[in-house]
Amino acid sequence: MKVEDGETADTFIISGRGTLHITILIENMRREGYEFMVGPPKVINKRVNDKLLEPYEVATVEVPENHMGPVVELLGKRRGQMFDMQGVGSEGTVFLRYKIPTRGLLGLRNAILTASRGTAILNTVFDSYGPWAGDISTRDLGSLVAFEDGTSTSYALASSQERGQMFVGAGVDVYKGQIVGIHQRPGDLGLNICKKKAATNIRSNKDVTVVLDTPLTYSLDDCIEYIEEDELVEVTPLSIRMCKNPKMAKKGR
Repeated sequence: MKVEDGETADTFIISGRGTLHITILIENMRREGYEFMVGPPKVINKRVNDKLLEPYEVATVEVPENHMGPVVELLGKRRGQMFDMQGVGSEGTVFLRYKIPTRGLLGLRNAILTASRGTAILNTVFDSYGPWAGDISTRDLGSLVAFEDGTSTSYALASSQERGQMFVGAGVDVYKGQIVGIHQRPGDLGLNICKKKAATNIRSNKDVTVVLDTPLTYSLDDCIEYIEEDELVEVTPLSIRMCKNPKMAKKGR
């Protein structure tokens, strides 16, 4: 593991062998009582003879044949190139082997499990450095962002969950800029999840039952794989949350 000074006095660049290596350090520091922010992971590129090279890995996917289509499409979007496919067993299991840029593997494991309904198995191993593969989009959907400080309410979450999947439930303290869910469309959307039902002087005997979806629970690894360039993971001994990078937000204004 390698530690370098960042652009400012309170930032550091940590280099390690994959996201697991980094997240172990983050978790150990969190348990020791540190509070800090973590940016999205980046691969380490090389420049040889004025050519930009990036690391490639060999990804082996074991997936049932009826879920093969979505998995192949997902790997293709991430610049993966299939070089072997074998059908094994009477249950219709297919082995797929891809050469794929390491950048394309960020967040891939959860995406493959979703596409295959939890039936796929993914293994990766480093192969070599190769030519830059071009831009890769690792996330198609935007984020739902809280635009004020406060405590989330069932009344506000009932309408907010129609916009996507939520990370928080009712009665949770949130702050401005915190990522509170996954938008069902591309692009970010600001939400007020602290809004309370307006009190009126009209009496009503109707009891409206609010049914809220179970919020998504993301681990530290999931959060680091989810965030993009303008987002951060906030790590504290009591919680792990995601937020928009305030410095990037100021530049965008």
